[in-house]
Amino acid sequence: MAAEAKVRPSWKQRPEGGSPAMVRLILAIARGGGRGAARLCLYPIVAYFLCVRAAERRASRAWLSRVQGRPASLWAVARHIHTFSATILDRVFLLGGRMGVFDIDVQGLEHLEALLDQGRGALLFGSHLGSFDALRVLSRRRPGLQVRIVLDRGQNPTLTQIFDSLDPALAAGVIDGAQPGPVIALEIQHALQAGALVALLVDRVHGHEETVAVPFLGHPAQLPLTPWRLAIALHAPVLLCFGLYRGGNRYDLRFEPFLDPLADPPPARAGRAEWLRERVAAYAARLEHHARDAAYNWFNFYDFWNDHDPSDPTGVAAPAPRAAAGVRDGAAGGAGR
Repeated sequence: MAAEAKVRPSWKQRPEGGSPAMVRLILAIARGGGRGAARLCLYPIVAYFLCVRAAERRASRAWLSRVQGRPASLWAVARHIHTFSATILDRVFLLGGRMGVFDIDVQGLEHLEALLDQGRGALLFGSHLGSFDALRVLSRRRPGLQVRIVLDRGQNPTLTQIFDSLDPALAAGVIDGAQPGPVIALEIQHALQAGALVALLVDRVHGHEETVAVPFLGHPAQLPLTPWRLAIALHAPVLLCFGLYRGGNRYDLRFEPFLDPLADPPPARAGRAEWLRERVAAYAARLEHHARDAAYNWFNFYDFWNDHDPSDPTGVAAPAPRAAAGVRDGAAGGAGR
């Protein structure tokens, strides 16, 4: 299932966009002038990415060309970057408890509440599609609910420090994804046993992590196996979560029941590899469904298929890295570079 491959440029090595001073200036504008004033800052941010960040600009054009089936214009790339920037800005208000400024349509919450009513914790599998911070609406629907987030604190240190200051309680419950894999798994297990929700993003490959190739937008994409193996090992139910930004102050938050190893146990070891591949392929199909519906919400600004050819953004994917050890993805609506 997994294959040895050439070393791909790591998305983890991408520098943060903008200086810490600029980020703090925008934060001050958001706090002092409100969301409307802060959103005016999005236009120079878009201009900065269009003029300076060539890698993200190329990745945006390649993604939009692939998902829309036609060459993407510079205007479409600008809209894509604006959508990304808007969701990052909205984290200031979501983490700061300013939920009232948003119109969030929630569907599928009954599936999550059924598990919580049984006293069971659950894994929430998200992606770099939209904003995972729309999950904050759960604190209003169900006070006292514990949400633990797997997040590599070292990936975007400036933003992480700022957002931690906005919600210290949430920050205190973060499971640091930079720890060794077994340590992360043990922390997740303890959180689930306490009836918490554990949220992590499962669409990116980390280093030499084991992967499986599944269809995604017509071409094979390598997705990690570690989160799915973790769910099986911990007998944890899995729900998919998508927080899609719809423009203005509107978000759609969707929960989808996906896997319960207790109700649908995996087969014996002989058939487990194929069973896992089928589950990951089914996840990729759901991710594709929502990505086609909200193409500008795709925040993986790098070569997701590892098949980059500047002359053809719809090329065939190359094989992917072999896997190794642990859960290392971020989940708090992570900035998808």
